[in-house]
Amino acid sequence: MIWPQAVKDRIKSGHDRELIHSYPYRSACPSTVWSELTGDAESEIFLAGYTNYFLWTQVPAFVDTVRRKAEAGCRVRFLLGDPEGEVTRQREAVEDVALTVSTRIRITLEHLDRVGPLDGLETRFSAPEDAVNHVSLSVFRFDDEAFVTPHLARLVGHDSPLLHLRRQGAGGMFDRFAEHGEELWERGRVRTPQART
Repeated sequence: MIWPQAVKDRIKSGHDRELIHSYPYRSACPSTVWSELTGDAESEIFLAGYTNYFLWTQVPAFVDTVRRKAEAGCRVRFLLGDPEGEVTRQREAVEDVALTVSTRIRITLEHLDRVGPLDGLETRFSAPEDAVNHVSLSVFRFDDEAFVTPHLARLVGHDSPLLHLRRQGAGGMFDRFAEHGEELWERGRVRTPQART
């Protein structure tokens, strides 16, 4: 009785409160938001994009932040698609762009090798049977906040929508997407960092 219906309709409740912001394109999310979430994370950074390529070019001082976080005891995980995998080849044919999916994955691997082997920094390739599920949905987790990108048809990642979520309780959207990422991670293949020459 106190609040008019128009006000009630605008107030989020329940699991709706977990949706902080939505962007029609991943590229519309300012790099400063990515940088803040990465910099503020204390215990968990889980980057489960198929290539994670854009992070190295669009997030300021990303290499330094990854190194600093891992050295400070934050668990930093990268889940990537297999650059030699069949789904990767299929996705390259679908996207038909000069900067191929496998090249973008290899760029991420090169950056990870430059960061060096660190306790707390882990990399896996998604299992072949999970690759289709991985390439179609990216989950980027920073403690209790996450970005989720459902990839649309033939569009590359930056042209697909992005949801910014903040965990508010058990069983909400945040947990559902986080569980998706964890399932892919558990079945993934561990990647050993390459020594720099």
